[in-house]
Amino acid sequence: MNTDTPNAFYRLSPIQWLLFAVLLAAVVVAFSGTFEYLYVNWQREEYSHGFLVPLISLYLCWQQRGKLRALPFTGSWAGVLLTAAGLGLYFLGTLAAITTIDAYALVVVIAGVLLTVMGWQAFRWVAGPVALLLLMNPIPAFLFNNLSSALQLLSSQIGVAVIRLFGISVFLEGNVIDLGNYKLQVVEACSGLRYLFPLLTLGVIVACMVHCRLWIRLLLVLSTMPITVLMNSFRIGMIGVLVDRFGIAQAEGFLHDFEGWVIFMACFALLIGELWLLLRLSGDRRGLRDIIAIEQVLPVPAGAPVMPRALRLPVWAVTALLLAGLIPALTLPQRVEIKPQRHDFSSFPLTLGDWQARRSRIENVYLDVLKLDDYILADYVKPGAASVNFYVAYYASQRTGASAHSPAACLPGSGWRMSDFALYNVPGVQSAAAPLRVNRVIIQQGEGRQLVYYWFQERGRIVTNEYLVKWYLLWDGITMNRSDGALIRFVTPIGKSEEPAAADARLAEVIAQATHALHDYLPD
Repeated sequence: MNTDTPNAFYRLSPIQWLLFAVLLAAVVVAFSGTFEYLYVNWQREEYSHGFLVPLISLYLCWQQRGKLRALPFTGSWAGVLLTAAGLGLYFLGTLAAITTIDAYALVVVIAGVLLTVMGWQAFRWVAGPVALLLLMNPIPAFLFNNLSSALQLLSSQIGVAVIRLFGISVFLEGNVIDLGNYKLQVVEACSGLRYLFPLLTLGVIVACMVHCRLWIRLLLVLSTMPITVLMNSFRIGMIGVLVDRFGIAQAEGFLHDFEGWVIFMACFALLIGELWLLLRLSGDRRGLRDIIAIEQVLPVPAGAPVMPRALRLPVWAVTALLLAGLIPALTLPQRVEIKPQRHDFSSFPLTLGDWQARRSRIENVYLDVLKLDDYILADYVKPGAASVNFYVAYYASQRTGASAHSPAACLPGSGWRMSDFALYNVPGVQSAAAPLRVNRVIIQQGEGRQLVYYWFQERGRIVTNEYLVKWYLLWDGITMNRSDGALIRFVTPIGKSEEPAAADARLAEVIAQATHALHDYLPD
């Protein structure tokens, strides 16, 4: 029976509150592992704002209670379908043991349940705060790495421009700022992501709270990235100026962290200043206090009809769906990832035919970023030939965010310019009865040139595309319960008078023997 009445106000009955408590409990129980994953990631500086996002989302929804109590909850079958899609995404992530997928599935399920209960007319008032929950989730590791590398390069270039404004002679090589007496490495922690994600979240929150034109709110959110990049670059530039004037201690310790806090607050101030300017440009003369005013909810007028809310059929359908989803969530055993037996790279042969190797070590500051489980870094040499650098980064598991960093993202950070990038079949080398297909690129720094081959070896597959690597990671996580994999890279210098074809032949000679030896170290 339709209980909706024009000009009425609506309330939930005790039975309905109990039903919604059951729905909430079902979501919490099903996604218990996801909440643990989020809590761990919220300890990271880039996602430290995650603790506040659910609370702010709830507050923004609560702010809409005045509008919601005057609207009937009409229910929506689209919400049931959205909830089903979220549960499907959740079980996909669970089977593949990739919790990042589960985190986004949680937001989809929450949106689906609310849409089912409220219907489109009422849901549109809470759609923004619910979408805000996406910003509490970590982004996939490969996107994080690529974004971080790009921001490092951009911040380094703009930071050097700031240093030169002070009349300081400086040389930039990738992410290394050379001041003559000192060299500053713009590492991953200086990429600006620790400012970007919190500032983006603040931008969305402000956009949800202000009462102004839509284009102003959209521009406010979009501007958080250039504001972050420019202010982080200014921070890097000022560190360079202070180091040049007062020594390397200015780039370390408390001052470095203090500058970080100052820059973030300056970013927020610029965001508010931008909002004020956009309002003036649009002809809106209201003050910021009026624009971001907290909505006052008036009491229900005396004598106004107060009706119990109607529970539509979709609500009972989504309740049954969530309760049914609890069965596999609680009964499926925890999948213990398979980590195949393999030899440690410490035993990898240092003699490959006529080639003799000398091992090298990766500094701890880079190991902390790479998060690999095993590696080999060695230079193979033979009389009368240029050396061949051989590097393999092995990951026993790529489910927790650790994954191979593509040289396409890392090499520019070391100052190398990439050219002649192409897929290439290595002559005389077979992989699964087919020619070994690799990424081939010539890199240049000043007058020096090098030839680079690299590929990803994922559970017996040779893969050249890093995005395809992520697809196989998902597929093999479901079908094989494995996520081990490796990045393989070979590098050799190209002499000033040497043709690239000669360097190709040199790499092919070493690769033919190295790939045969790799079988015991990279399981199929």
